[in-house]
Amino acid sequence: MRDDRPTSLPLVPDAGADCLIFRGNQLLVDAAGAPPSAWRDYLTAVAPLRLIPTGGGQGGTCFVAEVAREAEAPRGHEFRHLKGLLDTLPRALRERAMRSLELLEFDRAHQYCGACGSMTILKPDRIARVCTNDACAREHFPRVSPVVIMAVERGPEILLGRSPHFAPGLYSTLAGFVDAGESAEEAVQREVFEETGLHVRNLSYVASQPWPFPHALMLGYRAEYAGGEIVCAVDEIEDARFFHVDHLPPVFPMKYAMASALLDDFCRRHGRPGFL
Repeated sequence: MRDDRPTSLPLVPDAGADCLIFRGNQLLVDAAGAPPSAWRDYLTAVAPLRLIPTGGGQGGTCFVAEVAREAEAPRGHEFRHLKGLLDTLPRALRERAMRSLELLEFDRAHQYCGACGSMTILKPDRIARVCTNDACAREHFPRVSPVVIMAVERGPEILLGRSPHFAPGLYSTLAGFVDAGESAEEAVQREVFEETGLHVRNLSYVASQPWPFPHALMLGYRAEYAGGEIVCAVDEIEDARFFHVDHLPPVFPMKYAMASALLDDFCRRHGRPGFL
């Protein structure tokens, strides 16, 4: 029987090290939203599933640990989903937490070599896992999945859609993964057409953003409506329509999300108060 237990060996953090602790997508924080200072005592008590370095910090190497789903938070602390913390964490901590979560996913998903099936081990000098089969010895590095997210505009109107899994009444900008062999711009045109039947033109890049759920890189674009009638893709888009800048529907309240940044940009360019 295949043994799927983690193969990461326990590491001994240096004296100045710091550590973030996750339970799934939930980050361990205190009442003020800060990581625990007594993390060593906690990890000694719960025995982490994995403990991996994430890079240098101000006082020493930074680590991230994953604990079992049934692990309880220590007194005065709680596990909170990282999405719910993105708007409140200090920028440096937010960026570190997102990187840490992606590295946990990488470590968890690459316990075995994708080329030969042999076990892998964490390299001590870089963030990578290497195959233990000498005949293979392939190194595996963290990967990101590019996702395009776009503000399709028609004058003072913006195209917004509803996915079936959205909360009632909420809308957002369209988004989708970049396919193999296509550019981000081609992905924008394809995704808009596939999801709504519309054509777009005059694409312009806005910004990018990491989204570690589990390992996406959001690529924000503006696009101009070029023609077509809205026909929603079955099982992907529940509803889609153009909304006037003065009459936007409820959208996801997370300010950090790229969709919010695109809406804020749209509103400001059309003389309305910023969305954020």
